[in-house]
Amino acid sequence: MNKTSRFDLSVLLLLLGESPALPQSVQAKAQNVPEIPFESVPGLLKLPPTLHLGEAVGVATNSKGNIFVFTRSGETHLFEFQPNGTFVREIGRGLYGFLFAHAVRIDPQDNIWVVDEGTNMVIKFDPRGRVMMLIGRRPEPSEAPSEASAQPAPYRFNRPTDVAWDAAGNIFISDGYGNSRVAKYNKDGEFIKSIGSRGTAPAQFNTPHAIAVDSRGTVYVADRNNFRIQVFDNDLNYKTMYDQVGAPWAICISQGSHQYLYSSNSGSTNNEFVARFYTGEIYKMELDGTILGRFGKSGKQLGEFGSVHELDCRNPQEVLAGEITTWRVQKLLLNSKAGSVKVAR
Repeated sequence: MNKTSRFDLSVLLLLLGESPALPQSVQAKAQNVPEIPFESVPGLLKLPPTLHLGEAVGVATNSKGNIFVFTRSGETHLFEFQPNGTFVREIGRGLYGFLFAHAVRIDPQDNIWVVDEGTNMVIKFDPRGRVMMLIGRRPEPSEAPSEASAQPAPYRFNRPTDVAWDAAGNIFISDGYGNSRVAKYNKDGEFIKSIGSRGTAPAQFNTPHAIAVDSRGTVYVADRNNFRIQVFDNDLNYKTMYDQVGAPWAICISQGSHQYLYSSNSGSTNNEFVARFYTGEIYKMELDGTILGRFGKSGKQLGEFGSVHELDCRNPQEVLAGEITTWRVQKLLLNSKAGSVKVAR
């Protein structure tokens, strides 16, 4: 490529809102990773005729196996389905804290937590669907848009992204697009501490996009635009990082005595030019970062992934993936007997 071509490519990428280095960066460093065979269940979610799924940015399951989907449509909606995909109900319709969905998680008591990027709020519902706790506050119409702060206020978020808990009920929130931090609160929602600023050093972030906590209280942060997962102890002291699995848009940790970490190297949602550099696969890892395998790729067909935005892996052999550009949730059954990717019938 001559200098003019390189210049034209860089200009094009900048106009598209992307870094010129991005296409080379999005390829995962890990090589010769075993492929995990899986099946994708067709026609999973069964919505009433008058309801529609938009961008499926959030997906989670409770202890009964019910599926919760937080979706960006004409309005932000939170839907609940039975394990077989039968529609149960909508939660929080018309809620003041709903504007631009980002994540949904279910805690060990089956409370339902949502993170709304548009209202800068983290909202806890009880299993009945009644609001129980609020962290953050929706900006008033007269307020100017928030800017990144070197010392963010304890209860004021700037486009938060995800929430997780430890065994004691402490709450961890990735405050992602604006503040580039992780904040810790006690079980009553009282602020304890926060760490992070924008940058590339350890304990700095460039879009902390997802967060998970294992049974020992170790905290895992998907530092998406730095192409790494950062690992912290329960007091948010930096421990290590995993940088072999591409851009971690979504992460989750399975339950049980042997926990696994899953991470999605998701595709771009912005434009077709950049999207072709993304491979879209999901990685399965031990908690120490050892890569056990990978499955899937970018695409629009069943068994392919259209920008996975959230993962649920309560059952390590049954992963749910919420996708942006395909407006769907897929149920992925790992280690099928077929020995290759197929569509479940």
